[in-house]
Amino acid sequence: MYAEERQQAIVRIAREQGRVEVAGLADELNVTSETIRRDLTTLERAGVLRRVHGGAIPVERIGFEPALAARDAVLVDEKERIAKLALAEVPEEGAVILDAGTTTIKLAHLLPTDRELTVVVNSPVIATALGTRTNLNVLLLGGRVRGKTLATVDDWSLRPLADLYVDVAFLGTNGISVERGLTTPDPAEAAVKRAMIRAARRTVLLADHTKLGNDYLARFGELAELDMFITDTRADSDLVGDIEGAGVRVVRA
Repeated sequence: MYAEERQQAIVRIAREQGRVEVAGLADELNVTSETIRRDLTTLERAGVLRRVHGGAIPVERIGFEPALAARDAVLVDEKERIAKLALAEVPEEGAVILDAGTTTIKLAHLLPTDRELTVVVNSPVIATALGTRTNLNVLLLGGRVRGKTLATVDDWSLRPLADLYVDVAFLGTNGISVERGLTTPDPAEAAVKRAMIRAARRTVLLADHTKLGNDYLARFGELAELDMFITDTRADSDLVGDIEGAGVRVVRA
């Protein structure tokens, strides 16, 4: 069994059982305890598991939400491939929404210089990256800045979105599943994401494979509200098939 296959098995067991123990995994997967510890460290860095004494717990069980800097440092290649594929969905002219997130930041850096666009963002980080671009009209939504994601939330973000209508909204998510749809740990951030969906003609979700099958506290959208879901090639085929079965067009980068 390759390391990637073993780690996928660990995540599956953790989600089925609610937690995993190092010794039990070592016996079940026929590897050393040290190998399992390294796997758990890798999965924690990817934001999938939270290490606890003797084992690990799925992040969705405890509401753990890695900070932006921690998430930006993992799965870099996958996020860049997703962002490059998302470029095909950027209109030749008009307006788009870029949700706060590590994959949408990468899309922001790739936005073309040969067309004029209005870009609505709820991330001071993305606004700073795009603000000097002469071909872009950048609109930063106000509000309270969440420390973990550096996203602006609450009424000062929601009120402008109620009066906007853009061509495409590019959203991120913490979890996507057939059972619960699109979810995130924070209700305030979920409210802004929900408003972004309502403000867009089309909605494109950008999320790496670790988000599939996860459910968090606050739901902000149904699968039926997605026009496209762009993920990476490591996405579980069964989970992708379930999402496609719900009527979503899934593209793997």
